[in-house]
Amino acid sequence: MSVPLPHIPVLRFGQPYESLDVSELADYRTGRPLAKLSIANPGLVRRDLRKVGSAAAALRALSCAKLIEICAKAGELFLKEALPLGVGGQTQSPDDYVERLSATSGLPHNLCRANMLKIHQVFVEMPTVLKGLTRGLDLRALDNGLGEQSGVPVSYFAATDALGVVLPSNSPGVNSLWIPAIALKVPVILKPGGTEPWTPYRVIQALIAAGCPKEAFGFYPTDHEGASTILERCARGMIFGDDTTTERYRNNPAVSVHGAGRSKIVIGEDQIEHWREHLDVLAESILANGGRSCVNASAVVVPKYGREIAQALAERLGPIDARAATDPQAQLSGFANPKMTEWLDETLEEGLREPGAEDVTARFRSGPRKVTFDGGHYMRPTVVFCASFEHPLANREFLFPYASVVEVPQAKVLATIGPSLVVTAITKDEAFVRQLLAAPHIDRLNIGPIPTPKVRWDQPHEGNLFEFLYTRRAFQRVGA
Repeated sequence: MSVPLPHIPVLRFGQPYESLDVSELADYRTGRPLAKLSIANPGLVRRDLRKVGSAAAALRALSCAKLIEICAKAGELFLKEALPLGVGGQTQSPDDYVERLSATSGLPHNLCRANMLKIHQVFVEMPTVLKGLTRGLDLRALDNGLGEQSGVPVSYFAATDALGVVLPSNSPGVNSLWIPAIALKVPVILKPGGTEPWTPYRVIQALIAAGCPKEAFGFYPTDHEGASTILERCARGMIFGDDTTTERYRNNPAVSVHGAGRSKIVIGEDQIEHWREHLDVLAESILANGGRSCVNASAVVVPKYGREIAQALAERLGPIDARAATDPQAQLSGFANPKMTEWLDETLEEGLREPGAEDVTARFRSGPRKVTFDGGHYMRPTVVFCASFEHPLANREFLFPYASVVEVPQAKVLATIGPSLVVTAITKDEAFVRQLLAAPHIDRLNIGPIPTPKVRWDQPHEGNLFEFLYTRRAFQRVGA
């Protein structure tokens, strides 16, 4: 007797809802059905968000200390235990989660597990995360609305009854960015990526199983209009996507935009003679997580030796090829839509036809850049040497291991590189370090040979979530 497909429902403040509008999640390589997914129409989303105040009340009834305790327990459940999957009493083991996630997202199993560990770490490191976000605030100030920080009375209030989040399908690790909202007593309204509902749904189930009020969660697979409704109706929102998706929200202070990172590695004049010592850092920054993260380096900026550095990186990355999803040595992620690899390859070829750019990896790559393997579609690593930062490929970011190498005089680096989510600056020049520290267009700054994807849990990522969700009010009081 065959087991029925899991049906992942809409969650209306924790209550499962099976929609008449259903999509099918299938293995992108074989077409094998994996689950049914209920789709919420925008009208349903609008109606539900009128009641979001009751969700906030359920979460705020718990102390931050209790929510941190719940997060720690949820982290262990997420990583190690079987959790509910949809309606009908079915459960999903960690191995089954990895298999299904890989089958719809294209990530190989080892990268799925690496992202699981990242999410687990956020859960269990929540005290450190919140300490960094709040600058050491005694969290009882959020329980009581009033506290003290550095000997000064402080009062905070939540700027929203819920955080609306529009998630992507490319990397499950991005779910780590909204999880602290729960510990900060702010419910979440999630729109999952079309092929990646597995991670946010599993995170929600882990938190509920650990004791978090189910009312704190909205889970709405929906269309573009539904996603816009979530961001418009929640007083604070978060969106992930490319420039086309996120541009309309770029200047909206109520929406935290997580678009292309255009992260970079800069080698200073004082360290450039030692560039070979830093090849491991450069390669890891480009290749980690299959090159799918906004924190992957997409440009290496150096004062000289650009061609030599590009060739050394190409020798390391160029031979990397697609492997089976279950291969523990797999480093590349597949694309569910073959049109995406066609567009990526055509975009690169168009850029390479412009004078001043060379695909250095072509010398070390056997076969084409765009490949099909085991039913999946892949882009192999590409390192391009650009003669100028003005070249269209010099400051591009793609969803696979790609980087340009560009020579720019150190004195012109900060005026040239543009907005960058992460900059790793390999330098000991204190004057240059001070200039980097003063640069407003660098969100995260690493000084020294630190891979761009490496994070510290006490440091905010692309904006401070606490300051985004909470507002400090002036406060004075006379008498007891």
